[in-house]
Amino acid sequence: MVLAAPLTRKELAALAIDCLRRSGCEYGEVRFASYQTQRLTARDRSLDELSERRSSGFGVRVLLEGAWGFAASHRLGAGQVQRIVALAVETAKASRLAQNARVCLVPVAPERGSYVTPIQIDPFAVPVEDKAQLLLEINERLLHFGDQGVRKVRSFLRFGREEKLFASTEGALIEQTIYRSYPGFSCTAVADGDAQERSYERPPLNIGYEHIDAADLLAQVERVATEAIQKVRAPKGPQGVRSTLVLKPSHLFLTIHESVGHPTELDRVYGYEANFAGTSFATTDKLGTLRYAAPGLNFRADRTQAGGRATCGWDDEGVPAQSWRVVEDGILVDYLTDRETAHRLGRAGSNGCAFADSWASVPMVRIPNLGLEAGPAGGARTAALAEMIADTEEGILIDGIGSYSIDQQRRNFQFGGDAFWKIEKGKIVHMLKDVTYCAMTTEFWNRVDALGPASELEQWGTDICGKGEPMQIAQMSHACVPVRVRDIALGSPG
Repeated sequence: MVLAAPLTRKELAALAIDCLRRSGCEYGEVRFASYQTQRLTARDRSLDELSERRSSGFGVRVLLEGAWGFAASHRLGAGQVQRIVALAVETAKASRLAQNARVCLVPVAPERGSYVTPIQIDPFAVPVEDKAQLLLEINERLLHFGDQGVRKVRSFLRFGREEKLFASTEGALIEQTIYRSYPGFSCTAVADGDAQERSYERPPLNIGYEHIDAADLLAQVERVATEAIQKVRAPKGPQGVRSTLVLKPSHLFLTIHESVGHPTELDRVYGYEANFAGTSFATTDKLGTLRYAAPGLNFRADRTQAGGRATCGWDDEGVPAQSWRVVEDGILVDYLTDRETAHRLGRAGSNGCAFADSWASVPMVRIPNLGLEAGPAGGARTAALAEMIADTEEGILIDGIGSYSIDQQRRNFQFGGDAFWKIEKGKIVHMLKDVTYCAMTTEFWNRVDALGPASELEQWGTDICGKGEPMQIAQMSHACVPVRVRDIALGSPG
């Protein structure tokens, strides 16, 4: 007896769409996805972690009489697809009973196509031995500074590959393959009963193994170790005073993420997201009028930028990747939307911010790549980093990220950093430690009086942005330039 070949993902997707159309729903979609991640971590002279995880399955989402239903499975097959479609439909019927208002979606053209992250070297094709050897070499060089106070060292490599097939009852059929790479290391120095860490990372990007530049990583070892030793012996930063801050992109990206990215997620604005990380002060009645930042500052969302951690061809609702301003000339002009929230806002279409972190997760609004545009050549606020420092009578230069907190409306925040230097009379004089600053979101961004040129733009970002319950993890870049911010409070608020 000859057994029939198992159905391909495209054939299973076609079956799901046929079942959805026959169910009587006004909209339905199926998303097949597989994920592969690899993580290597070395601590001191040992490989502490070597893990490779794979996950695959499919999820079905259906809109029936204005109510959502969702179901998912890790098992593939015609019978399982039919069962999951039926379960999603039944879930929508149940959801309808508790729903106050019908869900409506903005239209989207039925896209058909494919997208693959441009890479030179497949990170999963590189031998694990080569990766481990690089990490151990970095650590060994860091430990050479042990007699000067370096006590603990850590290095890591992280890689990811996502393969997704999306189909909808509107006629969409989209395939995407996304690659991710991220390296870094840190060391901890100890002196006089204190311990301080200093780190170096190449930003998390959608790129191949070519991002793991061994020469660059090794070239940073001596500087990072030396700065850790200086930092642990440095005086503590001032508290309870106001100061000028000069912020490098390696630090500023997180401030952008927390105080501009999350507040402009439209589901958060509408209160869909409240229990985990709060809602937003940037409500729709302020759209077009809120002075979010100083004149001349522009924040752009862009899912098309090369290497961006949220870069793709389409979002997880089949909406094409786009680029648009969220804050223009300092004014709030737009939000981050999916098809549902865009309809509620009265927009003609979504700007493509739907993302699900798994085949078993429901898509939600997530921050895309969102960054601070460079100052224009000859602009009144445009100044190179060196010029900002030279023009600062007294202040603090901050590099890298540290502790942070922000209130439940994204209004009041506190940030630390990884390294700090005292500026006096236009010169860097010495390192500081334990510096934090606090401000209100709009107060902070309106106190920016200088921003760097395009030549100083850096594409930093995060691979661990949590949202929702159950929590989903998303990844995004925040390309930005250095800025100078005047009259900011140092230390804890109040």
